[in-house]
This record gives sequence, C-alpha cells and structure tokens, in this order.
Amino acid sequence: MGTTLAVARREFRSFFNSPVAYIVIGVFLVVAGWLYFSTVFVAGQASLRAFFSIAPVLFVVFAPAVTMRLLAEERKSGTLELLLSMPLRDWEVVAGKFLAALGMVAVGLLWTLPYPLTVAGLTAEGARFDWGPVVMGYLGLLLMASSFLALGLWASALSRNQIVGFIIGLLLCFAFYFIDKFAMVLPESIGELLQYLSVDYHFANIARGVLDTRDLLFYLSLTGVGLALTTRTLGNVRQ
Repeated sequence: MGTTLAVARREFRSFFNSPVAYIVIGVFLVVAGWLYFSTVFVAGQASLRAFFSIAPVLFVVFAPAVTMRLLAEERKSGTLELLLSMPLRDWEVVAGKFLAALGMVAVGLLWTLPYPLTVAGLTAEGARFDWGPVVMGYLGLLLMASSFLALGLWASALSRNQIVGFIIGLLLCFAFYFIDKFAMVLPESIGELLQYLSVDYHFANIARGVLDTRDLLFYLSLTGVGLALTTRTLGNVRQ
C-alpha cells in the first residue's frame, strides 16, 4: 500500500505542478456554475437538483481529460518502461494513478461546496434546507467519477497518444452514461439490462437520498473492471 500511495502522491503533485489541474478544474467550475445558477434563478427553487443533473454529463468529458495523459504520455516518452522496471507491481502503478486522478476530481468537487451553501442561504425564512440529498449526491458523483476514471485510465493505457486516449475514454464514458436512453425502443428484458448498465440510472437513485447496495455494487464493479483491464494492458506493455 505504501508504494501505491507513493505513486499517487507523485501523480497528484504532477497534476498541480502543471497547468492541467488548473485548466480542467477551472473550466469545470465555470461551466457547471454557469449552467447551474442560470437554472436556479430561472426556476426560483433553492435546490441542488439541477447541479446533480448537470455534473454527470460534464464528467463524461472531464474524466477522460484527467486520465488521458496518465499512461499514454508516459508510454510515449518512455518513462512508463522506467517506472515498470522499478520494484512495483502493475496493480500498484494503476491504483496509484487512479487515486491521484480521483483526488483531483475530489478537489474539483470541493470547490463546488459554495453552491449548496449559497442555495441554503437562499432558502425561504422558516424553511429548512435538506442536506441529506446533497451529501448523497456528492457521494454519488464520487462513485460515478471513480468508474469514469477507471475507464479513462484503461483508454489511456491502450495508446501512446493522449488525444487518442481521450477519445477512447470519452466514447466509453458516453456509452455507459447514455446506454439506458435506448432502453425504451428495445424489448423489456434487454431494456432492463441496458438500464442496469447505465451509470446515470444508478446515480439518479443515489441523488434522491437513498444508498442502495445494488447501486454501490454496480459502481465498485465497474471501477474494478476498468482497473483490472488497465492492469492487464500494462502487463502486456511490460512483456
């Protein structure tokens, strides 16, 4: 675990030692804030429901943007072979890079905390702002981000070009987000399967304030599959 955390610290520092973190987090905050507050003042409702409907769509783009360079750039520059030559297991490298990316997303979400604080301040006098769905919504976003980051990390491992890695990651995240939208035009049995495979379907359940073990298991399974595929791809690179 110590070597995994060492890799995570190295990657986390590299994010903020370059413009990558500031650009990605800055653009995310600007876009999410503008889209959210424009709907809040139009609807006139003190709720974070609009933010939790906007953020998952943004994660489809921003998660691959965070992970696209983590392995592809190292493969291109040759530093990945140097890293793999160290006394590190493939899964330790993958887990470390994943934790660094998840930490960066967590920092971005931390900067959105003024949103619920502002909305709570706009709540009508005598009314009580419900923090339960807010806490569960943020937990759901972290779970969704973990699955997207795992898929994006695998995409980054598949190519030496980070732009190609970004496109592959974008397609994977897009597929798992929108797959349930086709359920209505397919037979019921297939539609239920597609609905279960949708990260948006499970996030909607959590954002309502209820954490079902089936939703938690889905996100953990998808994250685990993404990390396992990344580890296997790294093993092929090592050979």
